[in-house]
Amino acid sequence: MTILYGITNCNTVRKAKKWLDANHVPYTFHDYREQGLTPALLAEWYTKVRWQRLLNKRSRAWREIEGAEDKELDEHTATALMVRNPTLIKRPVLIHGEGIEVGFDEEAYRRLLGLQAPGT
Repeated sequence: MTILYGITNCNTVRKAKKWLDANHVPYTFHDYREQGLTPALLAEWYTKVRWQRLLNKRSRAWREIEGAEDKELDEHTATALMVRNPTLIKRPVLIHGEGIEVGFDEEAYRRLLGLQAPGT
């Protein structure tokens, strides 16, 4: 099963959805702003990718957190922040089987999904 996590109005998520559709990849979309996330799901992701890779410190949501730059972050604190404000998570997150890809990169998606490059 393939699941694309993100928020509907994100341009990068839109690109990923368009690419998946164009490559005939069936997937489920999970809008984590609307449908939320759980600490358990994030913990599952952490077995495949470090929490630091998921936390987007360049986001507007991060800049809006009072004293964010001074926060002592660890996995527990970062998880609580991301569950409360899912827009802190880099987008999109693509899950396929046991694999995960954070962000949108066509070649990384091809590798994860086991797809051939066009013209090969």
